[in-house]
Amino acid sequence: MTNTPSSEFDFLADADLDTLAVRAGQVRTAEGEHGEPIFTTSSYVFESAAQAAARFSGEEPGNVYSRYTNPTVRTFEQRIAALEGAEAGVATASGMAAILSTCMALLSGGDHVVCSRSIFGTTTVLFTKYLQKFGVSVDLVNLTDIDQWQSAINDKTRLLFAETPSNPLGDVADIAELASLAHNNQSLLVIDNCFCTPALQRPLALGADIVVHSATKYLDGQGRCLGGAVVGKQELMDEVLAFIRTCGPTMSPFNAWVFLKGLETLRLRMDAHSANALTLARWLQQQPGVEKVFYGGLPEHPGHELAKKQQTAFGGVLSFKVKGGRKEAWQVIDATRIMSLTANLGDAKTTIVHPATTTHGRLSDDDKASVGITENLIRVAVGLESIEDLKKDLDRGLSSL
Repeated sequence: MTNTPSSEFDFLADADLDTLAVRAGQVRTAEGEHGEPIFTTSSYVFESAAQAAARFSGEEPGNVYSRYTNPTVRTFEQRIAALEGAEAGVATASGMAAILSTCMALLSGGDHVVCSRSIFGTTTVLFTKYLQKFGVSVDLVNLTDIDQWQSAINDKTRLLFAETPSNPLGDVADIAELASLAHNNQSLLVIDNCFCTPALQRPLALGADIVVHSATKYLDGQGRCLGGAVVGKQELMDEVLAFIRTCGPTMSPFNAWVFLKGLETLRLRMDAHSANALTLARWLQQQPGVEKVFYGGLPEHPGHELAKKQQTAFGGVLSFKVKGGRKEAWQVIDATRIMSLTANLGDAKTTIVHPATTTHGRLSDDDKASVGITENLIRVAVGLESIEDLKKDLDRGLSSL
């Protein structure tokens, strides 16, 4: 079985991203519905034993079992693939399931991975603890130091993995340069595009082989459901789908439907998140209680010029250091009333969190220090509320420092 887009959507081949976000992948049933239906079924009825055999073997396309073939999920897969400019996509139960499925499908014992240190804390744990149990060796390198990437690559390197912009400091990797390194070594480059989404950045067009997403974040946009996605060339996605079919980290039809609704407003939301975040970052720079602000949209950010080349805007996530330590950071966080104290991001509601004790809390002190996760660091995923209200909310705590 494959998840290739149907030829009936060939007329969308030259469509703009905004049109694809609303229309790609939709298949109408005989009922002629306007909105995408939710196919809440675990299995499918075949017309004959011969058809059942052909479906199970893959000789005949069609639905078999909703662990790996479901029309609602398939519509989401085709839509996110279209937005990223990919041949195919595979949906998963969460963003971490997307990364795990990619690794389990494409890596074997004895393979080697080079991974950025500047990634989501749980991704670090997956690579450094669990994959190594299965004989996959991992080297962590500085995201922006291309010489470190080059030095870490060896003849067993199968994957290069990077998150750009990074969580939570917004470091920016040169995707084209990493792709060149990977391909010169017959390796694959995997990019986590969670912070930008295809509305702001398309890594495949810059040379990446695979893009992974936590659909839980901006693809949904309202903090409703868990999900993930992997997109890339058909032959690679066939391998990922085979893992999903066997092991079952599957996206539910309902969640897929929610994500489809989220994708319809993706560009509008990402532009609004980016505008709010840039305004808030500039305001934070002027506050006496703030030591430093990290946001790619600021000219002072070391990745600013590269981000301008790779992205159409700078996204909704920023972080900043307050003057002091954990006590002062928690003081600012606890003084907020509008912002939600939660580790999730990509929501219409602004969220605020202390990375050192939450999202990156499982890292050792040395590992935190190596990626700039300090006790006085606060991450804000800027939502769609009034920017003036967000300033007032942060000022409640900052003014007391």
